[in-house]
Amino acid sequence: MNDPAEDRSEASMQKARQAMVDQIQRYGVTDERVLVAMRKVRREVFFPDTEMALPMVAYGDFPFPIGWRATISQPYIVAYMTARLALRPGERVLEIGTGSGYQAAVLAAMGVQVWSLEVVPELAAHAQRVCAAEGFEGVNVRCATGVEGWKDAAPFDAILVTCAAATVPDELVYQLVVGGRMIIPVGPPMEAQKLVMVRRQENKITCEDDLAVRFVSMV
Repeated sequence: MNDPAEDRSEASMQKARQAMVDQIQRYGVTDERVLVAMRKVRREVFFPDTEMALPMVAYGDFPFPIGWRATISQPYIVAYMTARLALRPGERVLEIGTGSGYQAAVLAAMGVQVWSLEVVPELAAHAQRVCAAEGFEGVNVRCATGVEGWKDAAPFDAILVTCAAATVPDELVYQLVVGGRMIIPVGPPMEAQKLVMVRRQENKITCEDDLAVRFVSMV
């Protein structure tokens, strides 16, 4: 008898995907639009090495290395950060750190337009290719460092950063519209970090400490 973990059928993947979403919901993410998006996006196809994408890996609630010192983020963290931005259909979102493209696809499944920056050429090409193949045409990927943002596409309604910065970068804050928001991990490389919710208001910038996390560093 085959090991169930070896079953790569669509039915097996769907079952694992639903179990992942159920667990995310138990952890406290209740935004139905986020949960629907994560039921829709096939996480297994975003692994550069698809041989690694068994159901228990593709939908396990942990980050997983994908090469080039990058990881595909923990599903709960993807859901949590997406929910914290309270996105509305049609909004313009900048992502810093495309990685595999999975987070960008979840954003696109929320009905927003996505501009995403990735410093590793191989990952940028992979993410653009898989997002297009999966029908997420609203995802634009550029190979570049993230610290300067995407000036010629700014301003953005929201920014989601998937790599840790030492401090909140002013360059990114000022690519937000007034009323825009950003969620970003802040802290030393792979040590104690925290998510920070940044909001740009008419006359001030506010920063609110959030969840404890651990991300690779922004280049």
